[in-house]
Amino acid sequence: MDNQLVIAYLSALTILLSVVAGLVIRQIIKNRQQEQIIAQLQPKLQKGKGTGTEHYQLGAVYLRKKLYAQAISELQKAIKEPDAPLPEAYNALGFAYFCQEQYDLAIKHYREALELQPQYIAALNNLGHAYEKKRLIPQAIEMYERTLSLDSKNAIAKRRLSALKQRV
Repeated sequence: MDNQLVIAYLSALTILLSVVAGLVIRQIIKNRQQEQIIAQLQPKLQKGKGTGTEHYQLGAVYLRKKLYAQAISELQKAIKEPDAPLPEAYNALGFAYFCQEQYDLAIKHYREALELQPQYIAALNNLGHAYEKKRLIPQAIEMYERTLSLDSKNAIAKRRLSALKQRV
């Protein structure tokens, strides 16, 4: 009986360690991919030979690494280029400002993303969240309801809308 308990314990420990090792390896690979993108794009873009898409890609990597000032700089360059994925760039720029608690600028850029692509779910959710932070509850509710009218299964909008309606 004691041997079975020891075997069960060791098996559980082995499984747990395998899962943790897998997660660590996945994170290392993800970080290396991001560093590769930075290493490829940064020198090219510093020479001024980049495209809007490349500025957007570098800005997105900076966002994932929580380097918001660098992200803002690259995303602002991206939106000035004709080939940039503009709704995504404006949404990412809004998110960078949101993370720095500059909610008015975030709202401005989320709105610009929505002017270009009115059914952009991520921008609608982000705009709703920015309105929440500014305590503009009716506008936040409107954005979440608009999101749900386009995507009735959107978990973020459902959760936030429910929380807002409970507060009101």
